[in-house]
Amino acid sequence: MKCICAHPPVRWASSTAMHGTAARTTTPSPPIDDCCTVLSSHASTPSRPTSASIFGQKPRTESARSPNTFSMSSQDPSPTSTQCNRSHGMTPSKGLTHRPTVTGTRGMVSSAHPLASLAGLRILMDGGNAIDAAVATAAALNVVEPYMSGIGGAGFMHIYSARDKTQKVLDYMGLSAATASLDQFADEATRLRGPLPILVPGACGGWLEALARHGTMDPLTVFTPAIEMAEAGYAVTAKNHEFISSAADDLRQHSGPAVSYLIDGRPPEPGQIITQADLATTLRLVAEGGVEVFYTGELGQKISEHLESIGGLLTAEDLRGFELSWQDPISTDYRGFTICGPPPPCQSGQYLLQLNMLEAYDLADLGHNSEQALHLFLESGKLAVADRTTFTGIAAPPIAGMLSKEYAASRRDQIGDKARSSGGETFAPHLESDQVHPGDPTAWMKTECTTHFDTVDAEGNAVSVTQSLGAGFGSAVVVPGTGIALNNLGRWFDFVEGSPNVIAPSKKIEMPMSPVQIWDKDGLRMLIGTPGSYGILQTTPQMIMNVLDHDMNIQAAIEAPRVKTSHGFAADVETRIPDEVLRGLERRGHELNRIGDWSAGVGGGQGIWIDPASGAFTGGADPRRDGYALGW
Repeated sequence: MKCICAHPPVRWASSTAMHGTAARTTTPSPPIDDCCTVLSSHASTPSRPTSASIFGQKPRTESARSPNTFSMSSQDPSPTSTQCNRSHGMTPSKGLTHRPTVTGTRGMVSSAHPLASLAGLRILMDGGNAIDAAVATAAALNVVEPYMSGIGGAGFMHIYSARDKTQKVLDYMGLSAATASLDQFADEATRLRGPLPILVPGACGGWLEALARHGTMDPLTVFTPAIEMAEAGYAVTAKNHEFISSAADDLRQHSGPAVSYLIDGRPPEPGQIITQADLATTLRLVAEGGVEVFYTGELGQKISEHLESIGGLLTAEDLRGFELSWQDPISTDYRGFTICGPPPPCQSGQYLLQLNMLEAYDLADLGHNSEQALHLFLESGKLAVADRTTFTGIAAPPIAGMLSKEYAASRRDQIGDKARSSGGETFAPHLESDQVHPGDPTAWMKTECTTHFDTVDAEGNAVSVTQSLGAGFGSAVVVPGTGIALNNLGRWFDFVEGSPNVIAPSKKIEMPMSPVQIWDKDGLRMLIGTPGSYGILQTTPQMIMNVLDHDMNIQAAIEAPRVKTSHGFAADVETRIPDEVLRGLERRGHELNRIGDWSAGVGGGQGIWIDPASGAFTGGADPRRDGYALGW
């Protein structure tokens, strides 16, 4: 396994962009200090400072107001018609939530399952840092949310090191097989399940690399909570039952009825106990033997031999050649905050471009989830999608141009009062003249310098992670005797000639994962992200705007109803949005698919807000799935 370090980040200052309704002037945030510093090999635990000092906060005077006070209109107390009393501060303190916010001062974990959050918190309370806690959470999610992510998957880890004062993205996405080709995927079914769409699993290498560079604990200590849960078992939740049931037929077909996620060949009912002895053994082997066990040793041999026996493409040589890389984030400035996400082939550029388009509008004045605000969001999203599918996967994507404020203004000029047809979320080789077309960001080029979870600690370290198996249980291929469910991330290639994301040998996919860090001039303010395939790139900006435009606390921002545009004029909408708003969108030409009050189809966000005055943490987690935040 090799590690590669990358180039300086792309960062652009704000400029005033005017268009349409109530345009606003924004102020650029200063650069993040030492953003290009190369990370050192290992972190030691410093003495604990006060929470207020570690994130660069300035103490607030007694006369200062809580700046982002969120208040309800006395005329209409419904959540969707709230009015926000904004000032120039940065502390969202109120909001409407289905569940209470969770606070802490020494550490916080927000993940897609309470037992995984507990595993991370346990590591923090035992003296580990946020990186240790992130890897513990990742391993625990492999046990209690095994259909979403795991050691057979891949992802991105967005790390801020308080010691080095650096912000880096660890990319542990694997490549396609060296023998992969378009003609092997002519049958659409082969793209989704079974041995063909499996990429080299990167999670094992990513977890251990993060610990080696920034952790303070040995891998066995960090993996122990997950190992214990796998051996002793955990009680199935209603969401566990739902997701396992949806994949049960595929698991039986590709891994047999004895696979550990099924009980007597059937999906477990809520309250039944699942044990995963093989996975516990695998985690222990990796913790004690290192990455070589997985990529060149005992586990790697089992993976490659099993895939060969069932007609797979990945070989021992593919596993042996796995490389991960440390990258600098890309970013844009929005409302005086710097929004940072992973660089290509990750697809953060889509929502960063969309935020740049929307920054010119006074969204707070338009009202949260008002007809006009939602129309602007859907239409700007279509423009950003068109650019992402065209440019993100090419050899030298014009990210600097895509993220310039001037380019955003040129794209924003194409937003009208009526809905336009989108070419969809994947590359479209042919677009009708009246559909949304990509722009040309090269004209604005300058010199370029699905589970999600977040962890922070009292020293100031922070980790935002998005990782995936692809579909539920990935390929549905579980390697016998290991408990390793292998991903089907190859399904995110395009299978159309001419696409920059077309399947090819030893190629990395464009991936809609985006663990986000948000900064202001004084320090880190928020970690946030979500699962949800291409919907990640639409759910993420909605949660960000809920905090930065509408002054919601992190829990309210995650719970608020969402929309998602797809193909043509279609858009998914949660029905907590008032019907009169939805009817107004339909009059504009949007074809709405009402997906219920709460739908996992629009993601499962997790996030942590850091108070600028006290340094205290507030965690939010999504009730659309099993999300839960824990702090101390």
